[in-house]
Amino acid sequence: MVADPYRWLEKGDSDEVRQWSGEQEELWQSEVARLSGRAHWTSRLRQLLGAGYRSTPTWRGTREFFMRRSAGEELGILYTRKDPASEIEVLIDPLEINPGGTTTLDSWQPSKEGDQLAYQLSTGGTEESTLYVLDVETHEVIDGPIDRARYSPIAWLPGGKAFYYVRRLAPELLKEEERQYHRRVYFHIVGSDPAEDVEIFGSGLEMTNYYGVSLSMDGRWLTLSASAGTEPRNDLWLADLHASSPTAPKFILIQSAESDAQTSLEPLRDGRILISTNFDAPRGRICISSPTTLLSVGESAEWRDLVPEDPEAVISGWGVLDGPLMPASMLLVLWSRHTVSEITVHSLETGERQSTIPLPGLGTITGISVRPEGGHEAWFGYTDHVTPPTVYSFDGRTLEVKKYADPPGAVMVPKVFAKQITYTSFDDTQVRMFILSASDSADKARPTILYGYGGFGVGLNPAFSATALAWVEAGGIWAVANIRGGDEEGEEWHRQGMRGEKQNVFDDFLYAAQYLINNGWTSAEHLAIEGGSNGGLLVGAALTQRPDLFAAVVCSAPLLDMVRYELHGLGATWSDEYGSAAIEEEFEWLISYSPYHQVRDGQEYPATLFTVFDGDTRVNPLHARKMCAILQQAQSPNSELPILIRAERNVGHGARSLSRTIDLSADSLAFISRWTGMSEDGGSGK
Repeated sequence: MVADPYRWLEKGDSDEVRQWSGEQEELWQSEVARLSGRAHWTSRLRQLLGAGYRSTPTWRGTREFFMRRSAGEELGILYTRKDPASEIEVLIDPLEINPGGTTTLDSWQPSKEGDQLAYQLSTGGTEESTLYVLDVETHEVIDGPIDRARYSPIAWLPGGKAFYYVRRLAPELLKEEERQYHRRVYFHIVGSDPAEDVEIFGSGLEMTNYYGVSLSMDGRWLTLSASAGTEPRNDLWLADLHASSPTAPKFILIQSAESDAQTSLEPLRDGRILISTNFDAPRGRICISSPTTLLSVGESAEWRDLVPEDPEAVISGWGVLDGPLMPASMLLVLWSRHTVSEITVHSLETGERQSTIPLPGLGTITGISVRPEGGHEAWFGYTDHVTPPTVYSFDGRTLEVKKYADPPGAVMVPKVFAKQITYTSFDDTQVRMFILSASDSADKARPTILYGYGGFGVGLNPAFSATALAWVEAGGIWAVANIRGGDEEGEEWHRQGMRGEKQNVFDDFLYAAQYLINNGWTSAEHLAIEGGSNGGLLVGAALTQRPDLFAAVVCSAPLLDMVRYELHGLGATWSDEYGSAAIEEEFEWLISYSPYHQVRDGQEYPATLFTVFDGDTRVNPLHARKMCAILQQAQSPNSELPILIRAERNVGHGARSLSRTIDLSADSLAFISRWTGMSEDGGSGK
């Protein structure tokens, strides 16, 4: 039997849990009254977030679509303009839809002609998207609502009369515990009753499958991908809609998940198929084939390498320039070399590397955008530790790079030194870490925040962070550890931190903390750790395995009961990442580090703040409730270090308004400041 003394806290709607939560709110408010720095952090964060952001453009012919949040605006707004010389106009403003600021624009996709827009909204942080279609010219909603469309891609047919999308089965057809799953791919005619949509794929397959669907610009090549939950592998199919009906596509399997690889296809306008894969190449490679070969041979088809795997850099994106003004078609390849972005230029015919696009600094490219109908221009977003997201353009004819769009607002960025160091983990693995400080070397033990994630192949790349800059400006150190479990060094790096290897992630993080202490950046009494979601699991494991190493912990939307995580939220989709407690060997992995089960009575634990959100449908707040309760019970009776939970309503795991973002960050920084000795005017007060 596994001890579970606080299982009763799983029932969030019970009277007992409501009473407990009310008592915890009183404890938190008592702490808030002592957090003198909240006003300072709130003011500075608002100033630094005043830059806002502007996304890279999405083009349909001459029409441009982009997201922008100007200084002071609570949420991003979707804009459009008919051509670069026209005035921009608001297309979707979430605050106009809901002035309360709890409705978010989850995703959007223009039709191939750009005259219609499919978009998805959710409310209260639930991410339970409802799908609508808008006439771009008149702004009239012409279709929807279609519910149960969470995480749905949209693949428009030419002409804008129909599209493919993904929708969960109706809840009345399912057991209550399975209603987050059972997705299907449907064909929908705009304006018709979604109850009449034709199911084209998904029946009889894994209930946790996620599906991707896309259609080439000419409407011929339909690509469909399936992954069981978050598994780092997929099945991939291709159908020729010139040879089969759109409502009954004849799919040919191109790659099976049994290949243990992630692969995607992009039909090219010259008739070939571009293939991006990490099959036999953990850092990725780009191949080329023909639809005739793929459809006739299927899984046995041979792919010719166009851009082979690089031994040190990971392929993270690509774009094709093949407009009529180009002297020759060009392939742009986006790489991440030890988290720092590069873009290389290759011949689309031979794959030969021709040049490298100069970038503004050592930072991160957030993606490459090209015209889907072909052209000579590309756009990319750039950011680094001191640069708000900025959009640049690249001309394939002249190889010229120009700034396309600055952030909407201007900010005074403090002087910050960012350095990337390499440290040695417990098994001699070399791990990289960014250290941000007001000077380029350690001068004394300063209040420090160490941040990490380490899971699901999600890397932490250099990016503008108002929270990090405000902390460093005040005299602190901000460190980001690129530990195993992410994709910083490719899929093999991810797999060294998943399933039975998960302890590698925690050890890498603990060794990062020890590096900062040993090299004079900080000390245990000045060191805090912070992480959210899977990163919440990371800091939860760190605080239970080495409570002596930290002064404070902020653990946000965390996974902490790893024995029962599959039973709640989207937990059933994560079993390939962590393992399943239903399998004896995998149960042993989980129980060995599950933070909730590793708490020890009488141990002094760091000052700990759990932040949770009642609209979170990914990670149920029960994890934090149970962990908070057991830590409070176990905390050394001689300790004055608090264990607290901050619960927030009408917000969830993902997007939130500007004010809510600032409030959460200010509370976290104020809490960490108090327990690491940071004073408002900088430095250490301990």
